[in-house]
Amino acid sequence: MENTVICGRNPVLEALKSGANIDAVYICGSGGSLTKIATLAKEKGIPIKDASAEKLNFMCDNAAHQGVAAAVAFAEYVSAEEILEAAEKRGTPPLIIVCDEIQDPHNLGAIIRTAEAAGADGVIIPKRNSASVNHTVFKTSAGAASWLPIARVSNIAQTLDELKKRGVWIYGAELDGALYSETDFKGAVALVIGSEGKGLRKLTKDKCDFLVKLPMLGQISSLNASVAAGILMYECVRQRKQH
Repeated sequence: MENTVICGRNPVLEALKSGANIDAVYICGSGGSLTKIATLAKEKGIPIKDASAEKLNFMCDNAAHQGVAAAVAFAEYVSAEEILEAAEKRGTPPLIIVCDEIQDPHNLGAIIRTAEAAGADGVIIPKRNSASVNHTVFKTSAGAASWLPIARVSNIAQTLDELKKRGVWIYGAELDGALYSETDFKGAVALVIGSEGKGLRKLTKDKCDFLVKLPMLGQISSLNASVAAGILMYECVRQRKQH
């Protein structure tokens, strides 16, 4: 179990709604959404503690907390198998986002937010050389990290092999791939997004069934990882709606 702190009004509210394992809610001030948070925490039997702004600044590493933080016993990491099982229960082809060493928590949070909005079944991250799901990720995801299953695995390449055995096609985002708009995403899909600076690692790239790219028509040769992931996710959504 990994402990973390969720900071900010909307992320804390979403964590409360989702039934996250919250140890205590710390509040500085009152009124507006803070009252709503306090009421919901009380209904769920979660301790509410008065906190100074200085206390919240310390808890949140000086991140913007908007007067509230929640201490969470973060046990929400799941297995890749559990993500597949959830997709089977929904009766839809899996849509899984695999982050290959995304190290910026803002990028990871943005990817999780888009994945949840796009109806993805889960996100897979590696245990090493990757941002973990901390308070920055929670805040950037606007609370989506409380709802979307997230698996943290020891070996991305091995996990991709396991997904293949379950009938999932692996699509890697790479500059030397085929145009994303000319690629079929209607089946069981795992989208693999590489790190901000280096892209996909060689072994990860070799495990992909398909490589896809976005057209780059300007002087910049690549997009932010979370932006590229969002475009690809919604192409999957678009094609599935037409199917």
